Amino acid sequence: MFDKLDFMVGKYDELSLKASDPAVIADQDQWRTYVKEMSDMEPIVNKYKEYKKAKEELTGTKEMLNESGIDEELRELAKLELSDLENRLEVYSGELQILLLPKDPNDEKNVIMEIRAGTGGEEAALFSGDLLRMYTRYGERHNWKVELIDLNETGIGGVKEAVILIKGKGAYSRLKYESGVHRVQRVPETESSGRIHTSAATVAVLPEIDDVEVDLNHNDVRVDVFRSSGNGGQSVNTTDSAVRLTHEPTGIVVTCQDEKSQLKNKDKAFKVLRAKLYDMKIQEQNKEISETRKSQVGSGDRSERIRTYNFPQGRVSDHRISLTIYKLDYFLDGDLDEIIDALITSDQAEKMKNF
Repeated sequence: MFDKLDFMVGKYDELSLKASDPAVIADQDQWRTYVKEMSDMEPIVNKYKEYKKAKEELTGTKEMLNESGIDEELRELAKLELSDLENRLEVYSGELQILLLPKDPNDEKNVIMEIRAGTGGEEAALFSGDLLRMYTRYGERHNWKVELIDLNETGIGGVKEAVILIKGKGAYSRLKYESGVHRVQRVPETESSGRIHTSAATVAVLPEIDDVEVDLNHNDVRVDVFRSSGNGGQSVNTTDSAVRLTHEPTGIVVTCQDEKSQLKNKDKAFKVLRAKLYDMKIQEQNKEISETRKSQVGSGDRSERIRTYNFPQGRVSDHRISLTIYKLDYFLDGDLDEIIDALITSDQAEKMKNF
Protein backbone atom coordinates (compact mmCIF):
# COMPACT_ATOMS: atom_id res chain seq x y z
CA MET A 1 0.00 0.00 0.00
CA PHE A 2 2.76 2.45 0.91
CA ASP A 3 4.64 1.77 -2.34
CA LYS A 4 1.47 2.73 -4.17
CA LEU A 5 1.08 5.86 -2.02
CA ASP A 6 4.69 6.95 -2.64
CA PHE A 7 4.13 6.48 -6.36
CA MET A 8 0.95 8.61 -6.21
CA VAL A 9 2.74 11.44 -4.38
CA GLY A 10 5.45 11.43 -7.08
CA LYS A 11 2.79 11.39 -9.80
CA TYR A 12 0.90 14.26 -8.13
CA ASP A 13 4.06 16.39 -7.91
CA GLU A 14 4.83 15.65 -11.55
CA LEU A 15 1.31 16.70 -12.62
CA SER A 16 1.57 19.85 -10.52
CA LEU A 17 4.71 20.87 -12.41
CA LYS A 18 3.10 20.14 -15.78
CA ALA A 19 -0.07 22.07 -14.89
CA SER A 20 1.98 25.17 -14.04
CA ASP A 21 3.85 25.08 -17.36
CA PRO A 22 2.80 28.15 -19.48
CA ALA A 23 2.65 25.97 -22.60
CA VAL A 24 0.19 23.62 -20.92
CA ILE A 25 -1.87 26.50 -19.50
CA ALA A 26 -2.23 27.79 -23.03
CA ASP A 27 -3.73 24.43 -24.03
CA GLN A 28 -6.85 24.57 -21.86
CA ASP A 29 -8.00 21.03 -22.69
CA GLN A 30 -4.67 19.53 -21.60
CA TRP A 31 -4.53 21.77 -18.52
CA ARG A 32 -8.04 20.68 -17.45
CA THR A 33 -7.02 17.04 -17.86
CA TYR A 34 -4.05 17.49 -15.51
CA VAL A 35 -6.09 19.50 -12.98
CA LYS A 36 -8.87 16.87 -12.98
CA GLU A 37 -6.35 14.08 -12.35
CA MET A 38 -4.75 16.09 -9.53
CA SER A 39 -8.15 16.79 -8.00
CA ASP A 40 -8.92 13.04 -7.95
CA MET A 41 -5.59 12.28 -6.24
CA GLU A 42 -5.54 15.22 -3.82
CA PRO A 43 -7.55 13.66 -0.93
CA ILE A 44 -5.24 10.61 -0.92
CA VAL A 45 -2.04 12.67 -1.17
CA ASN A 46 -3.10 15.02 1.64
CA LYS A 47 -4.12 12.14 3.91
CA TYR A 48 -0.81 10.37 3.25
CA LYS A 49 1.08 13.54 4.15
CA GLU A 50 -0.82 13.63 7.47
CA TYR A 51 0.10 9.97 8.02
CA LYS A 52 3.80 10.58 7.31
CA LYS A 53 3.88 13.62 9.60
CA ALA A 54 2.34 11.60 12.45
CA LYS A 55 4.80 8.78 11.74
CA GLU A 56 7.75 11.20 12.05
CA GLU A 57 6.34 12.59 15.30
CA LEU A 58 5.94 9.04 16.62
CA THR A 59 9.60 8.24 15.84
CA GLY A 60 10.72 11.43 17.58
CA THR A 61 8.61 10.68 20.66
CA LYS A 62 10.02 7.14 20.92
CA GLU A 63 13.57 8.49 20.70
CA MET A 64 12.78 10.96 23.50
CA LEU A 65 11.50 8.15 25.73
CA ASN A 66 14.71 6.20 25.14
CA GLU A 67 16.87 9.09 26.30
CA SER A 68 18.46 8.73 29.72
CA GLY A 69 17.90 11.33 32.42
CA ILE A 70 14.56 12.52 30.97
CA ASP A 71 12.36 14.36 33.47
CA GLU A 72 9.61 12.07 34.85
CA GLU A 73 6.83 14.57 34.16
CA LEU A 74 8.08 14.96 30.58
CA ARG A 75 8.23 11.17 30.24
CA GLU A 76 4.55 10.88 31.23
CA LEU A 77 3.58 13.56 28.72
CA ALA A 78 5.60 11.75 26.02
CA LYS A 79 3.79 8.47 26.83
CA LEU A 80 0.41 10.19 26.41
CA GLU A 81 1.55 11.71 23.12
CA LEU A 82 2.85 8.30 21.98
CA SER A 83 -0.56 6.72 22.62
CA ASP A 84 -2.34 9.55 20.79
CA LEU A 85 -0.01 9.26 17.78
CA GLU A 86 -0.46 5.47 17.58
CA ASN A 87 -4.24 5.93 17.57
CA ARG A 88 -4.01 8.62 14.89
CA LEU A 89 -1.81 6.42 12.70
CA GLU A 90 -4.35 3.60 12.96
CA VAL A 91 -7.17 5.95 11.95
CA TYR A 92 -5.12 7.42 9.08
CA SER A 93 -4.23 3.94 7.84
CA GLY A 94 -7.92 2.94 7.72
CA GLU A 95 -8.85 6.16 5.95
CA LEU A 96 -6.09 5.62 3.38
CA GLN A 97 -7.32 2.10 2.67
CA ILE A 98 -10.83 3.45 2.04
CA LEU A 99 -9.48 6.23 -0.21
CA LEU A 100 -7.53 3.66 -2.23
CA LEU A 101 -10.54 1.42 -2.83
CA PRO A 102 -11.50 1.22 -6.53
CA LYS A 103 -13.90 4.03 -7.35
CA ASP A 104 -17.22 3.51 -9.10
CA PRO A 105 -16.71 5.46 -12.36
CA ASN A 106 -20.33 6.64 -12.16
CA ASP A 107 -20.17 8.08 -8.63
CA GLU A 108 -19.88 11.73 -9.68
CA LYS A 109 -22.66 11.52 -12.25
CA ASN A 110 -26.19 12.84 -12.14
CA VAL A 111 -29.03 10.42 -11.45
CA ILE A 112 -32.07 9.34 -13.39
CA MET A 113 -34.53 7.84 -10.91
CA GLU A 114 -37.66 5.87 -11.75
CA ILE A 115 -40.33 5.26 -9.10
CA ARG A 116 -43.16 2.84 -9.85
CA ALA A 117 -46.13 1.65 -7.82
CA GLY A 118 -46.03 -2.10 -7.21
CA THR A 119 -48.40 -4.45 -5.46
CA GLY A 120 -51.10 -2.77 -3.41
CA GLY A 121 -53.24 -0.84 -5.87
CA GLU A 122 -54.08 2.75 -4.94
CA GLU A 123 -52.20 2.49 -1.64
CA ALA A 124 -49.01 1.54 -3.56
CA ALA A 125 -49.52 4.57 -5.81
CA LEU A 126 -49.90 6.84 -2.76
CA PHE A 127 -46.68 5.39 -1.33
CA SER A 128 -44.91 6.03 -4.65
CA GLY A 129 -45.97 9.65 -4.27
CA ASP A 130 -44.44 9.68 -0.78
CA LEU A 131 -41.16 8.33 -2.21
CA LEU A 132 -41.16 10.94 -4.98
CA ARG A 133 -41.49 13.71 -2.40
CA MET A 134 -38.88 12.06 -0.15
CA TYR A 135 -36.21 11.94 -2.87
CA THR A 136 -37.09 15.45 -4.06
CA ARG A 137 -36.61 16.74 -0.50
CA TYR A 138 -33.36 14.77 -0.17
CA GLY A 139 -32.05 16.42 -3.33
CA GLU A 140 -33.01 19.85 -2.01
CA ARG A 141 -31.21 19.16 1.30
CA HIS A 142 -28.02 18.50 -0.70
CA ASN A 143 -28.53 21.53 -2.95
CA TRP A 144 -29.03 19.28 -5.96
CA LYS A 145 -31.35 20.23 -8.81
CA VAL A 146 -34.35 17.92 -9.23
CA GLU A 147 -36.17 17.94 -12.59
CA LEU A 148 -39.35 16.04 -13.36
CA ILE A 149 -39.16 14.08 -16.62
CA ASP A 150 -42.38 12.08 -16.60
CA LEU A 151 -45.29 11.71 -14.17
CA ASN A 152 -48.29 9.38 -14.35
CA GLU A 153 -50.67 10.20 -11.52
CA THR A 154 -53.84 8.55 -10.20
CA GLY A 155 -57.11 10.32 -9.55
CA ILE A 156 -56.60 10.77 -5.78
CA GLY A 157 -53.03 12.05 -5.78
CA GLY A 158 -51.10 8.81 -6.09
CA VAL A 159 -48.27 8.17 -8.54
CA LYS A 160 -48.28 5.17 -10.85
CA GLU A 161 -44.89 6.10 -12.28
CA ALA A 162 -42.48 9.02 -12.01
CA VAL A 163 -39.12 9.70 -13.63
CA ILE A 164 -36.86 12.43 -12.27
CA LEU A 165 -33.40 13.76 -13.09
CA ILE A 166 -31.28 14.69 -10.07
CA LYS A 167 -28.28 16.89 -10.88
CA GLY A 168 -25.51 17.42 -8.35
CA LYS A 169 -21.98 16.46 -7.35
CA GLY A 170 -21.87 12.90 -6.04
CA ALA A 171 -25.60 12.30 -6.53
CA TYR A 172 -25.13 8.77 -7.87
CA SER A 173 -22.55 7.86 -5.19
CA ARG A 174 -25.25 8.27 -2.53
CA LEU A 175 -28.48 7.41 -4.31
CA LYS A 176 -27.28 4.22 -6.02
CA TYR A 177 -28.11 2.28 -2.84
CA GLU A 178 -31.82 3.13 -3.26
CA SER A 179 -32.43 0.70 -6.15
CA GLY A 180 -34.84 -2.05 -5.19
CA VAL A 181 -38.26 -2.80 -3.73
CA HIS A 182 -39.50 -0.48 -0.98
CA ARG A 183 -42.27 -1.91 1.20
CA VAL A 184 -44.78 0.11 3.25
CA GLN A 185 -46.95 -1.09 6.13
CA ARG A 186 -49.75 1.25 7.20
CA VAL A 187 -53.51 1.65 7.60
CA PRO A 188 -54.94 3.19 4.42
CA GLU A 189 -57.29 6.16 4.86
CA THR A 190 -59.98 4.15 3.07
CA GLU A 191 -59.66 1.23 5.53
CA SER A 192 -62.57 1.46 8.00
CA SER A 193 -61.55 -1.57 10.10
CA GLY A 194 -58.10 -0.19 10.87
CA ARG A 195 -56.24 -3.16 9.34
CA ILE A 196 -52.61 -2.65 8.35
CA HIS A 197 -51.99 -3.14 4.63
CA THR A 198 -48.67 -3.98 3.00
CA SER A 199 -47.86 -2.36 -0.35
CA ALA A 200 -44.73 -1.85 -2.38
CA ALA A 201 -43.02 0.40 -4.88
CA THR A 202 -39.89 -0.12 -6.95
CA VAL A 203 -37.08 2.39 -7.34
CA ALA A 204 -34.51 2.28 -10.13
CA VAL A 205 -31.43 4.51 -9.91
CA LEU A 206 -29.48 5.00 -13.14
CA PRO A 207 -26.43 7.20 -13.79
CA GLU A 208 -26.92 9.84 -16.46
CA ILE A 209 -24.84 8.66 -19.40
CA ASP A 210 -22.95 10.76 -21.95
CA ASP A 211 -23.42 10.14 -25.68
CA VAL A 212 -19.97 8.58 -26.03
CA GLU A 213 -20.59 5.95 -23.33
CA VAL A 214 -23.44 4.19 -25.12
CA ASP A 215 -23.51 3.02 -28.71
CA LEU A 216 -26.93 4.40 -29.63
CA ASN A 217 -27.93 4.37 -33.29
CA HIS A 218 -30.67 6.97 -33.77
CA ASN A 219 -31.99 4.94 -36.71
CA ASP A 220 -32.99 2.29 -34.15
CA VAL A 221 -35.20 4.76 -32.29
CA ARG A 222 -38.81 5.50 -33.29
CA VAL A 223 -39.90 8.97 -32.18
CA ASP A 224 -43.60 9.67 -31.60
CA VAL A 225 -45.06 13.00 -30.45
CA PHE A 226 -48.39 13.61 -28.74
CA ARG A 227 -50.15 16.09 -26.49
CA SER A 228 -49.21 16.15 -22.81
CA SER A 229 -52.06 15.21 -20.50
CA GLY A 230 -52.66 15.63 -16.80
CA ASN A 231 -55.00 14.00 -14.31
CA GLY A 232 -58.03 12.33 -15.83
CA GLY A 233 -56.70 12.86 -19.33
CA GLN A 234 -57.23 16.61 -19.29
CA SER A 235 -54.99 18.38 -21.78
CA VAL A 236 -52.34 20.56 -20.18
CA ASN A 237 -51.20 22.07 -23.44
CA THR A 238 -52.53 22.30 -26.95
CA THR A 239 -49.45 21.32 -28.95
CA ASP A 240 -47.79 17.97 -29.62
CA SER A 241 -44.93 18.61 -27.19
CA ALA A 242 -44.76 15.24 -25.41
CA VAL A 243 -42.29 12.71 -26.81
CA ARG A 244 -42.24 8.92 -26.76
CA LEU A 245 -39.08 7.06 -27.81
CA THR A 246 -39.13 3.37 -28.71
CA HIS A 247 -35.76 1.62 -29.01
CA GLU A 248 -36.70 -1.10 -31.46
CA PRO A 249 -33.79 -3.57 -30.85
CA THR A 250 -34.60 -3.81 -27.11
CA GLY A 251 -38.23 -2.69 -26.93
CA ILE A 252 -37.40 -0.01 -24.35
CA VAL A 253 -39.99 2.77 -24.31
CA VAL A 254 -39.32 6.20 -22.77
CA THR A 255 -41.83 9.03 -22.41
CA CYS A 256 -41.19 12.66 -21.48
CA GLN A 257 -43.95 15.27 -21.24
CA ASP A 258 -42.81 17.64 -18.49
CA GLU A 259 -41.51 20.43 -20.70
CA LYS A 260 -43.67 22.62 -22.97
CA SER A 261 -40.97 22.38 -25.62
CA GLN A 262 -40.94 19.24 -27.78
CA LEU A 263 -37.18 19.68 -28.31
CA LYS A 264 -36.50 19.75 -24.55
CA ASN A 265 -38.72 16.71 -23.97
CA LYS A 266 -36.91 14.84 -26.72
CA ASP A 267 -33.52 15.71 -25.21
CA LYS A 268 -34.59 14.50 -21.75
CA ALA A 269 -36.10 11.33 -23.19
CA PHE A 270 -32.82 10.47 -24.93
CA LYS A 271 -30.98 10.97 -21.60
CA VAL A 272 -33.27 8.38 -20.02
CA LEU A 273 -32.92 6.00 -22.96
CA ARG A 274 -29.11 6.14 -22.82
CA ALA A 275 -29.22 5.47 -19.08
CA LYS A 276 -31.53 2.46 -19.58
CA LEU A 277 -29.30 0.99 -22.29
CA TYR A 278 -26.24 1.49 -20.10
CA ASP A 279 -28.03 -0.12 -17.15
CA MET A 280 -28.97 -3.10 -19.32
CA LYS A 281 -25.31 -3.53 -20.27
CA ILE A 282 -24.20 -3.33 -16.61
CA GLN A 283 -26.89 -5.81 -15.50
CA GLU A 284 -25.62 -8.28 -18.12
CA GLN A 285 -22.07 -7.85 -16.85
CA ASN A 286 -23.19 -8.32 -13.24
CA LYS A 287 -24.66 -11.72 -14.07
CA GLU A 288 -21.14 -12.89 -14.82
CA ILE A 289 -19.82 -11.77 -11.42
CA SER A 290 -19.47 -14.45 -8.76
CA GLU A 291 -21.83 -14.28 -5.80
CA THR A 292 -18.85 -13.97 -3.47
CA ARG A 293 -17.87 -10.68 -5.08
CA LYS A 294 -21.25 -9.02 -4.69
CA SER A 295 -21.41 -6.18 -2.20
CA GLN A 296 -23.08 -6.76 1.13
CA VAL A 297 -25.56 -4.01 0.34
CA GLY A 298 -26.93 -6.04 -2.56
CA SER A 299 -26.40 -6.61 -6.22
CA GLY A 300 -28.68 -3.78 -7.27
CA ASP A 301 -31.25 -6.27 -8.58
CA ARG A 302 -34.59 -4.49 -8.38
CA SER A 303 -36.32 -7.74 -7.37
CA GLU A 304 -34.69 -7.39 -3.95
CA ARG A 305 -36.76 -6.00 -1.08
CA ILE A 306 -34.40 -3.51 0.45
CA ARG A 307 -36.41 -1.51 2.96
CA THR A 308 -39.64 -1.45 4.99
CA TYR A 309 -41.47 1.69 6.11
CA ASN A 310 -43.71 0.81 9.06
CA PHE A 311 -46.11 3.66 9.91
CA PRO A 312 -47.75 2.26 13.09
CA GLN A 313 -44.31 1.84 14.70
CA GLY A 314 -42.78 4.93 13.08
CA ARG A 315 -39.77 2.92 11.90
CA VAL A 316 -37.66 2.43 8.80
CA SER A 317 -35.78 -0.88 8.46
CA ASP A 318 -33.07 -1.49 5.88
CA HIS A 319 -32.88 -5.24 5.39
CA ARG A 320 -29.46 -5.30 3.70
CA ILE A 321 -27.59 -4.10 6.78
CA SER A 322 -30.19 -4.99 9.46
CA LEU A 323 -30.52 -1.36 10.52
CA THR A 324 -33.72 0.09 11.99
CA ILE A 325 -34.33 3.73 12.89
CA TYR A 326 -37.42 5.19 14.53
CA LYS A 327 -37.50 8.44 12.56
CA LEU A 328 -40.04 7.69 9.85
CA ASP A 329 -41.43 11.24 9.59
CA TYR A 330 -37.94 12.75 9.28
CA PHE A 331 -36.90 10.06 6.81
CA LEU A 332 -39.88 10.68 4.53
CA ASP A 333 -39.07 14.39 4.70
CA GLY A 334 -35.72 13.67 3.03
CA ASP A 335 -33.48 13.02 6.05
CA LEU A 336 -31.94 9.84 4.58
CA ASP A 337 -28.28 10.31 5.43
CA GLU A 338 -28.14 8.11 8.54
CA ILE A 339 -29.10 5.00 6.57
CA ILE A 340 -27.23 5.97 3.40
CA ASP A 341 -24.03 6.62 5.41
CA ALA A 342 -24.42 3.18 7.04
CA LEU A 343 -24.86 1.56 3.61
CA ILE A 344 -21.72 3.27 2.30
CA THR A 345 -19.73 2.15 5.37
CA SER A 346 -20.98 -1.42 4.95
CA ASP A 347 -20.10 -1.38 1.26
CA GLN A 348 -16.59 -0.09 2.02
CA ALA A 349 -16.06 -2.74 4.70
CA GLU A 350 -17.02 -5.47 2.26
CA LYS A 351 -14.65 -4.13 -0.39
CA MET A 352 -11.80 -3.82 2.13
CA LYS A 353 -11.99 -7.56 2.80
CA ASN A 354 -10.63 -8.02 -0.71
CA PHE A 355 -8.30 -4.99 -0.57
